[in-house]
Amino acid sequence: MHEMSIALAVVGQVEDAARSHGHTAVESVALRVGELAGVVPDALRFCFELACENTLLAGATLLTQQVPGRASCAPCGSDWDTGLPPQLCCPCCGGAAGGLLSGRELEIAEVRWADAGAATACQEV
Repeated sequence: MHEMSIALAVVGQVEDAARSHGHTAVESVALRVGELAGVVPDALRFCFELACENTLLAGATLLTQQVPGRASCAPCGSDWDTGLPPQLCCPCCGGAAGGLLSGRELEIAEVRWADAGAATACQEV
């Protein structure tokens, strides 16, 4: 289950940020999770809760913001929601997707410190 390694990485990065900014507790962590990132949000929340035990994040809430998968077509210039399983052929011209515009994200969007009103935003996981 790679969700545990993701949860441990998030906890480690947030703990490092907390130490470097003098925070002692975390209220919540918001993650942007792409639809195509291969992450199961419920499994990630379960693993996050376990990974937070005995850390500065103990009791913190994990919020996930799903980012839809979007692809683009170079020949005709259209873009579309890929969905799951991903549709990687252009619905307009039938050509192959020229690239993904979104959907593979996995990043810390925001951290709310329990001991301050400030939040920290956008750090890659």
